[in-house]
Amino acid sequence: MTDTPSKSHGRKAIRPTLQPRELMTPTPDLHGVWKAKIITLFPSAFPGVLGESLTGKALQEGLWQLETVDLRQFGIGKHRNVDDTPAGGGAGMVLRADVLGPAIEQTMAGIRGNWPLIYLSPRGKRMDQRMMQNLARCDGMTLLCGRFEGVDERVLEHYGVQEVSLGDFVMTGGEIAAQALIDATVRLIPGVLGNQASTEEESFSSGLLEHPQYTRPAKWNGRPIPEVLMSGHHGRIAEWRHQMAEDITRERRPDVWDDYKKSRES
Repeated sequence: MTDTPSKSHGRKAIRPTLQPRELMTPTPDLHGVWKAKIITLFPSAFPGVLGESLTGKALQEGLWQLETVDLRQFGIGKHRNVDDTPAGGGAGMVLRADVLGPAIEQTMAGIRGNWPLIYLSPRGKRMDQRMMQNLARCDGMTLLCGRFEGVDERVLEHYGVQEVSLGDFVMTGGEIAAQALIDATVRLIPGVLGNQASTEEESFSSGLLEHPQYTRPAKWNGRPIPEVLMSGHHGRIAEWRHQMAEDITRERRPDVWDDYKKSRES
């Protein structure tokens, strides 16, 4: 089935569809708003934590959008099978190319602009702040959540799918990693956090881990807030925070510290 042309009403793009109402995203498309599309066997896992706190508020206010695509709807046969045994033998099951292909085609239909297609995979490039900054500047992104032993390699090759990893470990599926990727990206969209300065001072934004933070009470369990932070001297406070960020980065993340030093030398 091909998509029918959308009608534009201001920022809202309303698409006629034959898709059952319960499978639709409850809010209409907003023109020009960053959007995450997720292909998953567990659409009920979303928005999950993304629907809470500031990201949830921003979602309700239309600062970003979320759409889930139920992979099971593209399954083969009466039982909607989505996987099969690995070619050549081995344990587990692999998501089928003839299931993933139609799901990707429908999900990406009509998409324009800078819109990466990403597969959450432990063999992908590890997520970092620079990646999130780049994704926040895109028009949106489509995330493919794997399950079982992974997906048919031909799908990744055919669609030029980018592989992205949450870390050097394996989980049962890509949904948690997808939520982490979306959260870290959405919070960089202007207006989501309310105070843009907070994203400029946090870990990795300057190439360093973030300095320690304190708040009331002034003394807790015999531990006072560092005196310099109570001095009101903004220059000294800035110097202390930068020094602490360097010390923590050098101690805890030598890899990040080496990259920081190289960037300072170049």
